[in-house]
Amino acid sequence: MILSCQNLSKSFGEEVILDRVSFQMEAGEKYAIVGPNGCGKSTLLKIIVGQMSADGGNVTFAREASLGYLAQYQKDSLEGSVLDIVLDSCRELIEEEDKLRAMEAGMSRLKGEELNRLLEDYQTASESFERRGGLTFRSEAAGILKGLGFGEEDFDKRPDQLSGGQLTRVFLARLLLLKPDLLILDEPINHLDLTSIQWLETFLVNYRGGLLIVAHDRYFLNRIADHVLDLSNHSCHCYRGNYSSFVAQRELIMETRRREYERQQKAIEHQEAVIDKLKQFNREKSIRRAESRQKALDKMETVQEPLEERHAMRLELAPEEESGKDVLEIENLSMGFGDQELFCGLNLLLRRGERLAILGDNGSGKTTLLKIINQKLTARTGRIRLGARVFIGYYDQAQQELDDTKTLFDEMSDAYPGLTNTRIRNVLAAFLFTGDQVYKKISSLSGGERGRLSLAKLMLSGANFLILDEPTNHLDMESKDILERALNAYQGTLLYVSHDRYFVNRTASRILELEEGHFTEYLGNYDYFLAKKQELQGENHSDRGQADSSADDSGDSAKEGGRSDWTEQKKLAAARRKLENSRAKLEEEISGKEERVIEIMRLFEDPDIACNSARLNELSAEQERLQNQIDSLYEAWASLDED
Repeated sequence: MILSCQNLSKSFGEEVILDRVSFQMEAGEKYAIVGPNGCGKSTLLKIIVGQMSADGGNVTFAREASLGYLAQYQKDSLEGSVLDIVLDSCRELIEEEDKLRAMEAGMSRLKGEELNRLLEDYQTASESFERRGGLTFRSEAAGILKGLGFGEEDFDKRPDQLSGGQLTRVFLARLLLLKPDLLILDEPINHLDLTSIQWLETFLVNYRGGLLIVAHDRYFLNRIADHVLDLSNHSCHCYRGNYSSFVAQRELIMETRRREYERQQKAIEHQEAVIDKLKQFNREKSIRRAESRQKALDKMETVQEPLEERHAMRLELAPEEESGKDVLEIENLSMGFGDQELFCGLNLLLRRGERLAILGDNGSGKTTLLKIINQKLTARTGRIRLGARVFIGYYDQAQQELDDTKTLFDEMSDAYPGLTNTRIRNVLAAFLFTGDQVYKKISSLSGGERGRLSLAKLMLSGANFLILDEPTNHLDMESKDILERALNAYQGTLLYVSHDRYFVNRTASRILELEEGHFTEYLGNYDYFLAKKQELQGENHSDRGQADSSADDSGDSAKEGGRSDWTEQKKLAAARRKLENSRAKLEEEISGKEERVIEIMRLFEDPDIACNSARLNELSAEQERLQNQIDSLYEAWASLDED
């Protein structure tokens, strides 16, 4: 055990945030904390590290365990250069290094026994210094800083020359170099670009210490977490596995609880009807039976109705009419501003029903491309043609399509004048805007609220071609899941820009990467894109001359490569279907056995069985056997995501 939290409770006034939260971490385990905004994730971390007191409960660390904590909003003061600040976490090694240099300097002044003693002391100190990482900590510090996005030119900068995001990355670099036994991180990737996030993922996957982390990047959590703590309804539930495993387990458990609750309610209704019928007979024997049944009913432990943390937005995307087969055709498109060229030579054909994600670094021109397609900007060269009966629905990441001077109600009413007041209110309620909230000014909305309002407008558009720019920005995890399900059920065509790799992985069938002004196409989701890109990079390293000679034909070769990928993509789809079928069979078997366990628990409440020791032993043995089988099935189910 490295960390134990028992019955932690915290309230602010009458608002309960945490209610008897308990969990225990073993050394080396990696826990992710998830839950809706405001559920108490950061509060829990602050209680654990002692920055906030709990109303009740205890936090216990393993004896002599070291702890490192990165807050979401770091307030500590810093002095020195960027490199010095990071190296300061190894102050003991620096002091030992200074002692070794002093001993080296003293050797020239000593002779005989004094020199021999100094040499022996130097040898012992040198071995200890090397064993504790003294020969590598400076190069590790430089490597960590580079991994987190700093160039060598940044190493000598002072804190007042850095942005808030850069300062947070400096604090993170200090912690990673320190390598504590337990690393506690609150939103560490908020100020990292994709390259730095991928570097941090690899670092944490290989990190030998324990990890307790809050993050909203689901792909990131999928890679690093082996346990998930779900803070819902003020309490804590622990799940073994990564984020995807947690989502599936939670859905199974919630569905089982719903069925258990509904079954018990039907059983209670049936018993009450039987009791009423027996009473109507008005005979002594019937009345005794009715009383016996009533006593059994009163003693029954009722199953609580499973409740979600809060109401979720309801999103359904459906085109009003079907477009032609060819939705978008782009020929030789190029764009830039002034002397800066963003991209050139884009050729693309997008067909009905396809789902194309555009990936690339910030500032590479992805949003510009969407605006050109949506006729909000004019390209330098090239041609764009929309197919027959194509109707575009556009989601702008900056929500510039919203009028800040209007109320939510007026924004919807002006956009869709044919809607009744009741219909507008119902739509806004579906996106969690209820009561007087519909009369709030758009200028007062948070980023997440603006995103939900834009999605509400998009839902009503009836568009058959959706163009989305960073649609998951500012959405919580639950809303992202809902958006993904809606887009996967959408019968139209989808083109979008996103940095959310989990979102891309679940929704894209094609990927267009914009890198150094050129486009490369991949037929598959994000996992396929990564694997294929690594394969292509390996080929380029082994035959660099051939790659350089064909650089001028990169657009054509990408298209030819895309065609040749169809066979491989079909194999990938077949493998995915086989995996989904295996998962479905396991889930069905788990559900059936869990239903039998619930039935056995209900049989234990039967007065006739309660008096029959042989039957009780038989049912107990069956329950234990079923539970072991369920545990094994869950392990097999979780292993499917690892394969």
